Amino acid sequence: MKIQNGQLTYCTNIHPGETWPEVFQSLDYCLAVKERVSPDQPFGIGLRLSAQAAQQLGRGKALAEFKNWLEEKDCYVFTMNGFPYGGFHNKVVKDHVHAPDWTTVERLDYTKLLFDQLGMLLPTEMEGGISTSPLSYRFWHKTEEALAAAVWKSTLHLIDLVAFLARLKERTGRSLHLDIEPEPDGILENCGEFIDYYENILLAKGAAALAKKMDISPTQAEDHIREHIQLCYDVCHFAVAYEEPQWVLDQLQAKGIKVGKIQISAAIKSQLNEEAIEDIKSSLLPYNESTYLHQTVFATKDQKLARYPDLGPALEQINNPDYTELRTHFHVPIFTDSYGALRSTNDEIEKVLKIWNAKPFSRHLEIETYTWGVLPANHQLDLTASISRELSWVLERLEQ
Repeated sequence: MKIQNGQLTYCTNIHPGETWPEVFQSLDYCLAVKERVSPDQPFGIGLRLSAQAAQQLGRGKALAEFKNWLEEKDCYVFTMNGFPYGGFHNKVVKDHVHAPDWTTVERLDYTKLLFDQLGMLLPTEMEGGISTSPLSYRFWHKTEEALAAAVWKSTLHLIDLVAFLARLKERTGRSLHLDIEPEPDGILENCGEFIDYYENILLAKGAAALAKKMDISPTQAEDHIREHIQLCYDVCHFAVAYEEPQWVLDQLQAKGIKVGKIQISAAIKSQLNEEAIEDIKSSLLPYNESTYLHQTVFATKDQKLARYPDLGPALEQINNPDYTELRTHFHVPIFTDSYGALRSTNDEIEKVLKIWNAKPFSRHLEIETYTWGVLPANHQLDLTASISRELSWVLERLEQ
């Protein structure tokens, strides 16, 4: 929905559905949410399409029919989630959420298809964005040489995409951007790694490849990269990295890197002390589920970070007396900060929204609590009411 200085929605990756008919049916939730929070105004949809759904949407008259449906229902699409390529619900996802990664043509072709479709659906005079994987999953690449090779191969595919988006803009006038989403254990997992990659590889080396590919000047190539490759600021992910929002945004602004989308999400956290450790551990056990990765990071007494690839291995080390705080990548509902003995990082969301209120740094805000189906039973509430409550919670803070 339109808000002052931007657009607010929730991401439909929370709804199961890997085929286009399944995705389309799940949009009934969007209509029910619209009725609650935006009955008299157009409602923006943060659309998630798997590769299978996108291919089906591209056949015959399906895309034109969907565009007509959006107009009839007073809805529109301005952002997409292009991170999960394949199945995302009711199966073991874990690190496969990155597959195929940016080293592959499959990821490039999928993303181009999404941009073609977004360009057709996007309202006139509105920019569009698609969030994506942070290149690949770090632990798939076993040596420094293999990791460097994966980074460069991914970069060449991103440069191909930038050329595609620049030419699309020349034809249509539409400005579309890919929003890379740093995530724990991705090749790019925090602000420092993202900026280092953006400056020292994407711009320093990728711009030369783009200039040659498009027969343009290096300055023009850099301008294209800065417009079409931006950051997706997932609040949960940066909280798990223990990075303060103001510091992150100051670093990005200093480097001239744009934030294409804010994904509004909260992680689980807990201060650790010897007296409460068993209660904390038992409270965390229901979140140690088998569908998604729940990368976990401990802060230590000497102000360092100890990282674990999932919650299970982290729980085995939670009694370590050097650990003072735990944060785990589990997207919990954003409208409460208390989960029994545990807390959430929704205070980080409040910081981000306060900064955004003072100086908007992105036009796209998208709530992304995709774990409703794997939450402990006492948190699995009516989905329409829960989504509406999350949107209302954000709107209240934007009005403060």
